[in-house]
Amino acid sequence: MPVESDGLVPAASPVIGEAEIEAAVRVLRSGRVVQGPEVAAFEEEFSEIVAGRHCVAVNSGTSALHLSLLALDIGPGDEVIVPSFTFAATANAVRLVGAEPIFVDIEPGSFCMDPDAVAAAVGPRTAAIMPVHLYGHPAAMERIGPLAERHGLAIVEDAAQAHAAAVGGIPAGALGTVGCFSFYPTKNMHALEGGMITTADAETARMLRLLRNQGMEQRYANEVVGANMRLTDVAAAVGRVQLTKLAGWTEQRRANAAYLDAKITAAVTPPVAEGAKHVYHQYTVRVGDRDAVQRHLDERKVGNAVYYPTPVHRLKPFLKDGGPDPRWDLPETERAAREVLSLPVHPSLGEDDLARVADAVNETGSAS
Repeated sequence: MPVESDGLVPAASPVIGEAEIEAAVRVLRSGRVVQGPEVAAFEEEFSEIVAGRHCVAVNSGTSALHLSLLALDIGPGDEVIVPSFTFAATANAVRLVGAEPIFVDIEPGSFCMDPDAVAAAVGPRTAAIMPVHLYGHPAAMERIGPLAERHGLAIVEDAAQAHAAAVGGIPAGALGTVGCFSFYPTKNMHALEGGMITTADAETARMLRLLRNQGMEQRYANEVVGANMRLTDVAAAVGRVQLTKLAGWTEQRRANAAYLDAKITAAVTPPVAEGAKHVYHQYTVRVGDRDAVQRHLDERKVGNAVYYPTPVHRLKPFLKDGGPDPRWDLPETERAAREVLSLPVHPSLGEDDLARVADAVNETGSAS
């Protein structure tokens, strides 16, 4: 059914239904609320959508990235290749372990890191590549994977926006050394807040479990220096409910995107690479005069947002001598930051909502 509130077609519509509420209340009444049976069950069930990999639940997607780098022994003196066109958490995680992010440009179609740029950025200090499956479109892992293997590099997938995405039938989270998911409320599924790390390596999984829990598997038997990045059982219970709905929601997102692809003529709609399964965390178009398009959409009460207006290498923590580091020449990143606009695509939209979105865009007559 349509999701309009006060006439607005919202850009995002997090779902917290009766099943999620009942699951949370059930756990609260049980008294076992942190790192208990719900977390273990959530990990086991999530494993089914990442090709059976080990799953380690944590308290956020950022923690997932941070702990993954720690578990892979990446730190001071190391470099990690990352895209600049992403949320800051990607590069923040690299800095949090003392390593240095090396920013590379993106492919214009997928908005994900360009494998040719990655190849050019590999150097003697490179320890890992961190591809971001941006907006739900997987990065070109069929090229990035062999490149990493050739140079002996770890791959840390930032799959925060890519639940159930895939390349060549292999799911996001099973394409690298580790995969990192977010369960923030606006994601394709959520757990109120939380994250998940996936890996095929049992020893890496064990280290991740130590790191999230003060370095302990057994109470007071600390083996390494760790932190408190545990997931609550309340969050896990909500996540388990959401996981049962993910497949249906994903197909609805893809159907909504197909409708917008067919109807929108005044913007460049998002292409999908051959062999890629796009799950449309965001439906992101390119437009010419973005400010004018946004003003018109706002007038028509059609939700919209810009992800991301400022590339990470231009954010204050990553500047050099008060300006962008001159090493980073990223023309496609800069162009995307000027042109992208994300439109409603979430599964709560009705056909009337989608028609309003497409009509409002087409009325602007603006395309990149």
